[in-house]
Amino acid sequence: MKTVSGAKKRFRRSASGKIMHYPAGKSHILTKKNRKRKRRLRKATTVHSANLKTMARCLPGS
Repeated sequence: MKTVSGAKKRFRRSASGKIMHYPAGKSHILTKKNRKRKRRLRKATTVHSANLKTMARCLPGS
């Protein structure tokens, strides 16, 4: 089964097996977003449980 090439650019598995991603909203229009919100957007977060099954199918090899 092949990995979805769009998914391998955007998602990765952590050491414990969770699927991680960087949240959207950090590329432009940053003046209206407060400092705390921009700081939180820097860190990778886990994929929501509703999308976990789909993402696991997109990243079968990892």
